[in-house]
Amino acid sequence: MAAPVSGRLVVCPTPIGNLEDVTLRVLAALREADLVACEDTRRTRVLLERYGVQATLVSYHEHNERERTPELVARMLDGAVVALVSDAGMPLVSDPGYVLVAGSIAAGLEVEVLPGPSAAIAALVASGLPADRWRFAGFLPRKRGPLEAILAAPETLVAFESPHRVGASLGVLAELDPARPVAVCRELTKLHEEVIRGDAAALAARFATEAPRGEVVLVIGAAPPRAGTDPAAVEAVRRLVEAGARARPAATVVAELTGGAANDLYRAVTKGARERDD
Repeated sequence: MAAPVSGRLVVCPTPIGNLEDVTLRVLAALREADLVACEDTRRTRVLLERYGVQATLVSYHEHNERERTPELVARMLDGAVVALVSDAGMPLVSDPGYVLVAGSIAAGLEVEVLPGPSAAIAALVASGLPADRWRFAGFLPRKRGPLEAILAAPETLVAFESPHRVGASLGVLAELDPARPVAVCRELTKLHEEVIRGDAAALAARFATEAPRGEVVLVIGAAPPRAGTDPAAVEAVRRLVEAGARARPAATVVAELTGGAANDLYRAVTKGARERDD
């Protein structure tokens, strides 16, 4: 009988700005790991030196994660403990790490996730907007069509944005819904942390000519319910059905993406099908 594998992956969130936010459990995990896989070895070394942690570092970033993952999985299958960190915050959340976590699970390895700093969670709480239902969108898309689709989310939206694109993105939102509540959270946990709250129109005007400084998280209030059935959403359901999907699940998926009502979309598509048959 083969001996059980003792190696494992430990996912370690790191401070998003203030080095004092690192947890005792993360520091212990970094000390005990045989290898620390990090997005940027130079950034991680600053944290380790601050707390006197000696560790063997190996680079693991978006450009090498598919090549590096088999090496790390093999090491863990041989009994090594690998700690995974990104430059800031929780790995995998708009950061590298998914390939390694998925590969570790596929290999039957234990994956332990430690709690810790997250810019998305900090911004959501600081925004003052409802946090019972919310969606994380990563970095907002640059093209208007996909951006409008995300801004139609029927729950509070949390997204990362480049400082130089804040004005443009809020400008699109202001055209769609000028009264939508927004919080622009910048430099969270750092010396110049600031949370600027207001409606889309006011904040779009504020940042139209002067970009905020530092790293930015946008928190946007839920889109209001749409009146009637969106023709584009009905067409999307119809095309899914023509491609072989069942009408009810297709309507549910499109409703979740557009903020429409699944029952309305289903009725519109099935009514149209009956009319065409007649």
